[in-house]
Amino acid sequence: MINVTKTFLPPQEEYQKIMARVWDTGWITNRGVLVQELEQTLQDYLKVPNIIAMANGTLPIQIALKAFGCSGEIITTPFSYVATTSSIVWEGCTPVFVDIHPEYLTIDETKIEAAITKRTTAILATHVYGNPCAVEEIEKIATRYNIKVIYDAAHCFGVTYKDRSIFEFGDASTCSFHATKIFHSGEGGALFTKPENFENFYFHHNFGHDGPEIFRGLGINAKMSELHAAMGLAVIRYIDTIIENRRRAVMFYRDHIMVKPLQIRSHTDWNYSYYPIIFDSERQLLACVKKLNEQDIFPRRYFYPSLDTLPYTKEANVPISHDISAKVLCLPLSHDISEEELEKISNLINAAVH
Repeated sequence: MINVTKTFLPPQEEYQKIMARVWDTGWITNRGVLVQELEQTLQDYLKVPNIIAMANGTLPIQIALKAFGCSGEIITTPFSYVATTSSIVWEGCTPVFVDIHPEYLTIDETKIEAAITKRTTAILATHVYGNPCAVEEIEKIATRYNIKVIYDAAHCFGVTYKDRSIFEFGDASTCSFHATKIFHSGEGGALFTKPENFENFYFHHNFGHDGPEIFRGLGINAKMSELHAAMGLAVIRYIDTIIENRRRAVMFYRDHIMVKPLQIRSHTDWNYSYYPIIFDSERQLLACVKKLNEQDIFPRRYFYPSLDTLPYTKEANVPISHDISAKVLCLPLSHDISEEELEKISNLINAAVH
């Protein structure tokens, strides 16, 4: 069986050696030494000044919305994972969907301004498949209207744009460290923000605690455990090899598959997080999926459906998102996928299409 992805597991003895430190200290949670070490290690690797490790990749979005006092309407993309939209609704705000760019698949920055109203308090956009949004243009719009910018950068570990970490853009960025991601801690995530926001975000993720008896304000429990931090510390040692192996797989797909791939925005150092292809029609996609499934190969319709069709949202005028979500398919991609597997997948897709 070949699934759409495969979790990288570090050598068990290396993970256990790190875990032994947890047994030595007896410190399992509440921001132990491994969480703090992981945060510093990631700051050094990503070259970013501020990071707060959290229990998953959705909590940072919810905390960013809460910490910035967002209310009313949030401009967002209909082409993302459900967590982007559900976080907006969960925090009592209304998602306002703006259509996507037909090539980059990120929110179409030229359509954002027309969607802004007096009730707009933020833009929540997704760097789709690790492909950056038009961050400079979005920043200009946000500055003009004095609204916040939050980026769902769940797929973006290691991505740089114009030689800067993609996590540096916007008022806040979030990342997922889920087991399916390039870098993972089993389950986990992180929030990145500017120095002036850091303290506010920090207290929000720990019940508002400032010491055992003082509270700075409202907070929830979003802390990462030592057990998850240990996995992150074990995995980070291999991250460059993981990315390089995935790059080779992506290059193979690009050279052998006769279906349109994702266009990566220029000036981007990409991380090869996914390999989406865009078919001419949904019918063609479904025929291809059927052929692959018959051979125990399981790609994923990621992202499908367009988020404005969720039961708790209102369908919007976003024809490109509706079209792309029906035709895009993410192919199997992992750190150890073999050339034989890549060739089999490529041949099956080409046969289904032609």
